Formats: sequence, structure tokens, C-alpha cells
Amino acid sequence: MERYKEEFIEFMVDSNVLKFGEFTLKSGRKSPFFMNAGAYVTGAQLKKLGNYYAKAIHDTFGLEFDVLFGPAYKGIPLAVATSMAISELYGREIRYCSNRKEIKDHGDKGILLGSKLRDGDRVLIIEDVTTSGKSIEETVPIIQEQADCDIVGLMVSLNRQEKGLESDQSALEEIKEKYGFSASAIVKMDEVVSYLYNKPIDGEVVINKDIKKAIDEYYAEYGAK
Repeated sequence: MERYKEEFIEFMVDSNVLKFGEFTLKSGRKSPFFMNAGAYVTGAQLKKLGNYYAKAIHDTFGLEFDVLFGPAYKGIPLAVATSMAISELYGREIRYCSNRKEIKDHGDKGILLGSKLRDGDRVLIIEDVTTSGKSIEETVPIIQEQADCDIVGLMVSLNRQEKGLESDQSALEEIKEKYGFSASAIVKMDEVVSYLYNKPIDGEVVINKDIKKAIDEYYAEYGAK
């Protein structure tokens, strides 16, 4: 595993974004881990986060795209921070774009923030995590209604690697199959578990044998095929 991915795993834990215990998800599942990207709250954290996304996007998709689209609301700071990081790390100017939840009818009218979308734009969607793919069902039509764009892919921070609500495939695999574009993550959950198991972070073991057992049982039931 690349060093920046290992650093990102530690960064999620240090930022209290990735936590282990017992959590009830929106789906009703009882999960032994939970990720909340809303816990990135400082400028230093967002700068680091943008760098990790930029490196993963560069390694996975390259930089031959025009617009980074971050769905409201959590996708907005992700798109901004990552477009800045791509400029700083690679010297490539990528426009950022996000949607508004409510259409603005005065001043800068419309549903979009940031750059307008243009016919022929190559668009990469950026999100925090995708569990069911529902947000993509909302995002793709918004992009397609604005211009004749080519959606080149989706990048999230963590692939939970659990089956969706309607199939045994993961949400990212379902997105690939349904929409025809690649969906990837900075890290996968099995990489997180492998790296953190019995490893002290700031003097504390994050995934001990009991938590590892709970994770294994969870994936025995909900793991994607």
C-alpha cells in the first residue's frame, strides 16, 4: 500500500473521522465502525485532505478532466480543497463546481456554485463516502441537465466494501454497472483493517482483537461479493 494511503488512514483516526465501536447506520445496520467527514473542521485538516484526494485522483484517473464536482453539502469543501491541491501539487488548473440544494433566483442565478458546466466538459465527482449510491442518483441528473458533459468517474475517501441494499455488490460496483463510469476510493476498508490491526496510534491500539472480531462478523453478513 502506498505511503500516502497509510498516512491517510492515520489522519482519519487522528481527526476523529473514522471511529470504532457500535453505530447504527441509516440503513439500520449495526456497524462496528463509522466515518464522519464532517469532523474535518480546520484549515490544516482540509489542506491535508485535499492533498490525499489529489494524489488518489492522480494515481487512479490521471488529470485529464476539466471539472471537479462536489455534491452539496459535504462535497463542496472537498471539491474546493482538492482543486487547490491539484493546482499546488501538479500545476493543473481544474475548475470546481457544486450544486445548491435550493435554486437561487437572483444575482448569480441557478443551481450551481463555482464554475458553470459547459458542453464537452470532462467531470469527476468527489464525495466523502458512498454507502447506497443514492447521492449519485441525485447528482448525475443535475450534471447532465446543465450541459452535455462526460462524467469520467467518482472518487470517495473510503470504500466500505459492504453490499448495497438491493444487491450483493458494493455501492461503488453498483455505480460502475449502472452509470458506466469508474468509482474508486482513496482507501478500502480491508486496507484500513489490515493497517490498523494491533497498531498503536498515539499510544492506543485502534483495532484490537475484539473490534477485529466484530468487523469480521459484520462483513460475514454484509460484505460485498
